[in-house]
Amino acid sequence: MSLRVVSLVPSLTETLIEAGVQVVGRSRFCIHPAAEVKRITVVGGTKQVNWQKVAPLKPDLVVFDREENTRDMAEACPYPWHATHVRSVDGIGGELGRLAEVLSSPGLHQQAADWQRLAQAPALARPRFDQLPGFMATIGPAAEPQRVEYLIWRDPWMAIGPQTFIGSMLAKTGFGALLPSHPEPYPSLQQSDVTRPGTFCLFSSEPYPFARHLDDLRQLGVQGALVDGEFFSWFGSRSRRLLESYLRTC
Repeated sequence: MSLRVVSLVPSLTETLIEAGVQVVGRSRFCIHPAAEVKRITVVGGTKQVNWQKVAPLKPDLVVFDREENTRDMAEACPYPWHATHVRSVDGIGGELGRLAEVLSSPGLHQQAADWQRLAQAPALARPRFDQLPGFMATIGPAAEPQRVEYLIWRDPWMAIGPQTFIGSMLAKTGFGALLPSHPEPYPSLQQSDVTRPGTFCLFSSEPYPFARHLDDLRQLGVQGALVDGEFFSWFGSRSRRLLESYLRTC
């Protein structure tokens, strides 16, 4: 009999469903795959959970991730739980493999093996700006960049460091040499960093809604592109499929 799982990690909810795991509860941010999640009970968000809503679901396991969820959520969890800690393309296969062992899931074991194989594939030597992965819209004039910043927030401006999962995805797609070596995982930037000549900014479609502010960005004089944040940050089956496809075409 398959275990009943509550997943509070959007990336893993999609991955678990595709692996054939019985997901009975989710966060409101777990939106993929759309048809399936409509039938799954929402029990909270990624930073809080209503355990009274969880109780009728009788879960055998609650799934967290250390980057997505809080320690307080895990400490308050009245059910068996497992927390992944996904930080890179190289590490996700192992994390999924450990979760697959807990759930005795052949489908998840396959997902882990697919990621491990992808991690061993060589990274692109340089990015293909004419085939930018997850490209959604151009912002500003096109010029050969000297550095790349991946922006996730505004007011204050926030970027990502190379030690994050997003940073590892950028490195895999050829952007590694152009990423600044920020010591913090999610550094705050000044506007002058964003508009600095030679800087190419990748504005993520999430969590900040940069898509609504493209005209403002152009007026600031930035050079860059709006990109699909799910490609770079949803660390389960979604980003694996997109990354495999991109590496095959370049």
